[in-house]
Parts: sequence; structure tokens; C-alpha cells
Amino acid sequence: MRSAVQARLSLRKAHLDGGPFFSVYKVNDVFLCVAKMTIKEYLKIYSMTNNWFECKVKYHQIDERGKEKKVAEPYLVDAISFTEAETRIHKEMESMIQGEFNLVNISKSNVCEIFPFEDGDRWFKAKVCIIDVDPDSGKEKKANNYMLVEADNVKQAYDRLEESLSSMLVPYSIPSITESPLMDVFPYFDGENSDQDIPDNLKPVSEVDSQISKEE
Repeated sequence: MRSAVQARLSLRKAHLDGGPFFSVYKVNDVFLCVAKMTIKEYLKIYSMTNNWFECKVKYHQIDERGKEKKVAEPYLVDAISFTEAETRIHKEMESMIQGEFNLVNISKSNVCEIFPFEDGDRWFKAKVCIIDVDPDSGKEKKANNYMLVEADNVKQAYDRLEESLSSMLVPYSIPSITESPLMDVFPYFDGENSDQDIPDNLKPVSEVDSQISKEE
């Protein structure tokens, strides 16, 4: 290869990146691409740091005929512990359900990433297989990750997942996508922490812009 740039481009063609995860060294006109971290370590950085808990809620619902029936619906909640998951799902259900409800089960979900779309009708769960190579044996190994994507049907879910994963720096495949029974997903939003005090060393953007204008 004639340059470090070409070395990095070759990495990109191999579904890897010659950026922050790889170093390129020149030794006697030969470019060496050295990985700074394993694929497993990269995936931890790539995926969201959310902890997802599946909560099953039972309550009485009025059907189309006006009859009351008892239903059990699963929801996904982002929380740091079982206790917080219970608190969050109670808060969400109180704003959605009129009357009494019971939280019958909380379990840790194997979902590692979600891809919400405002026009999506329901959630689909995808099995994403990450392909890695054992540095010692040189053998290929695979790690399964489970992700949720909001869509109207399986095809749209697949297309949206492919689009969302287009920035991934490692090879992957999508063996399966199935419709999820989840009724709704409750991630954390920045607005939930809007009542926190602003540190004294931070200034509003408007003040900073005003100061820069005066200096100019």
C-alpha cells in the first residue's frame, strides 16, 4: 500500500475501520493495521448502555363489546435496577390505565439495543449475529445480540435495522426477525432529568454567544 490512507480504506472495505479502533504503522514501507480493542469490546461501546427490564402488567380492559376482561401485557423499561424498573413502570401505567393494575413479573431482558421510529406500528425483535475471529486459533466465532426495531411489518423492520446498523464497524448478519408481544417501550429521555440543577461552571448558550460577539 502506498499510504496510511489506503491502509485505512482497505480496512473499511473489510467492514472494519481504520479510525479510533485501529492504529496504522509504517514499517519498512509496509503498513501494519493493529487492533486497539477486540470486537467484543467494540460492541460494548457501539451498543447503548441501557439496561432493559421486561415488566408484565395485569389489569381489566373493556373490549369492543363493552365486556370487561383481564389482560396481561408486557412492557420494556429502561432502568438501572429491578427496584427502579418497578417504580418506572408504575409511573407509566398510572398515566395510561384507568383503574387498578398489578405488576406480576419483572425480568432482565436480553435486548441490547432499540431503534424507535415514530411511524412504526409495533415492535419487532431481531437476532443480529456478530462475526468475530478468535485471535489465538484464528477460527471464526459468532455472538448473538437481540435488538428491537419499530415498524409496520417484518420487511420494513429488516430494512430499518439494516439502515440503523449501517455504521457498524464489524461484519454481521440478521438470521431472524419476529414480531414482539411488547405493547410499548419506555427508554430514558433527556427531559426526565431536566429538573436537575445546572452546575455553576456552565453558562447558557445565549450568554456565551453574546460574550463572543462583544469580543469580536
